[in-house]
Amino acid sequence: MKAREWTLAALLALLMLYAWRADPSFVSLRAQALLSTHIWELAIVAIPMLLIVIAAGIDLSVGSMFALCAVVLGLLHERGVPIGWAAIAAMAAGALQGAINGWFVARLKVHPLLVTLGTMAAYRGIAEGISTARPLSGYPEGFLALSHENLLGVPIPGWVFLCLAMFAALVLGRTVFGKWTIALGTNESATRFSAIPVARVQWLLFAGCGLACGIAAVLTVARTNTAKADMGMGLPLEAVTAVVLGGAKIEGGSGSVIGLVLGLALIHETREFVSWHWKLNELNLIVLGALLIVSVLIQRVFESRNRVASRPA
Repeated sequence: MKAREWTLAALLALLMLYAWRADPSFVSLRAQALLSTHIWELAIVAIPMLLIVIAAGIDLSVGSMFALCAVVLGLLHERGVPIGWAAIAAMAAGALQGAINGWFVARLKVHPLLVTLGTMAAYRGIAEGISTARPLSGYPEGFLALSHENLLGVPIPGWVFLCLAMFAALVLGRTVFGKWTIALGTNESATRFSAIPVARVQWLLFAGCGLACGIAAVLTVARTNTAKADMGMGLPLEAVTAVVLGGAKIEGGSGSVIGLVLGLALIHETREFVSWHWKLNELNLIVLGALLIVSVLIQRVFESRNRVASRPA
């Protein structure tokens, strides 16, 4: 691991040590297993967000795509579509939304910030319109068990995240597509003159992000037994915070799956401990903002050290 990742690991260890001293019940295996149900959907969405940020992009519409996928699932089930097909349709809807984002970025060359800012509002509006802003519930028991069943002690959503994380690490470290993604974030202009299919890379990254939102939406509906148009409101901020806290440069070109996992763990444990110990959920946004600022400061410190170390003697 790099110095930045060791720093995150040390911060996480200090947090858990403080939590153990302040409230030992929080660090018990039973409590941690119970609280882990709150992290998997964010973790699944954060994986493709990492790849997009490495490619010097950003996707602010992940929360809206998440909500629209959940509503699609709920409406199809309400109309008698088998839950399995409804779930597949929800994931396909996510991929389609991401592909639309990618088309604007790759083909029309609109900045990802502007594209996803617009689709963030558009997708949320569609979700509210087609659902008439009402909750959709009443799913079969077999579907609801999807988010609670354990395999070797790990819940199904955890295995989904683990598979996606391993796939992303493999893509970044072992494939040509991963090298193209990093090159795109390092210098897009040079990449375009290097016979790299920039448009295809961008399109696939955004489509993959939409698909991940669909998967996360299906798992969330299975966990909560409810699909609503206001789901995932804070998801973009949380996903970007986890990516940046994990060491990815917001301007692109660098980032790692290990750093992202540590960033996710630090955000999750900090947020849950605040709610557990002080019972003030209102503090979570303050804590999240503070973590984002701290992550930027840590990044600046390591960048300064690297510049000093690279200067000729």
